[in-house]
Amino acid sequence: MKNFFDSVSYECSKLVTQRYSTSFTLGTRMLASKYQKHIYNIYGFVRFADEIVDSFHNFDKKNLLKRFETDLAHGLENKISLNPILNSFQYTVHQNNIQQDLIDAFLKSMKMDLYKQKYSTKEEYQEYIYGSANVVGLMCLNVFVEGDLDKFERLKPQAMALGSAFQKVNFLRDLNADFEFLDRTYFPNLNLTEFDEKSKASIIADIEKDFDHALEGIFMLPENARLGVYTAYEYYRKLLVKLKKTPSNKIQSARIRVPNYQKMSLLARSYIKFHLNLL
Repeated sequence: MKNFFDSVSYECSKLVTQRYSTSFTLGTRMLASKYQKHIYNIYGFVRFADEIVDSFHNFDKKNLLKRFETDLAHGLENKISLNPILNSFQYTVHQNNIQQDLIDAFLKSMKMDLYKQKYSTKEEYQEYIYGSANVVGLMCLNVFVEGDLDKFERLKPQAMALGSAFQKVNFLRDLNADFEFLDRTYFPNLNLTEFDEKSKASIIADIEKDFDHALEGIFMLPENARLGVYTAYEYYRKLLVKLKKTPSNKIQSARIRVPNYQKMSLLARSYIKFHLNLL
């Protein structure tokens, strides 16, 4: 029966999330169960697309992404895909009325990763951030507001800011790996050979603005979504604090991480704040 295949598809998306991102998994587990399936399904979709452009170096990435996009279009039109990740994603799209323009913008940014190594202008950078991160925040917001379009519009700027903050933290953390292995630099006009404390401080100040804006929206989320989103927020803020304390030359040579024991501590603090009505 199709229900059984859908269940298997969802388990695939959940497994992808668990294997690729312990921090995202922690946050998702703190959501109400009715949201978890859809957030896993969204993550599985964006992760697979990202893997195509970032990891499959010995294959024709352009054709792989084109096939992925074609299979997605077929799945969305027919409400089924033999690719379990796309099958679970199409289910979430239809159940939550996720807008096609969000999906299109995401895929556009993934295509940019196939050929673009540097972002020379702020406009190019913002376009990439919108498609690769902001729209992911908006997809998740579609899930949380459960069809309330007024609430979606009110929280849209904050959801975009949170997605932006997460993505920029990843860019800063992966600064060296992106340059060394993918020959990519996302931050506009950044010369990695001249990356110093001043450059780092400017990037961090921009990210902190996104986080401050996003936090306002977290407080306005439905209660059964708030803890999970706040947990993810706290993790990325912690990672940003570590990056802020790390010398610029070390960021260029090592990938900064939040140890698992600190993730568990963040989870416990978030849980306590939530149940003491401090969120």
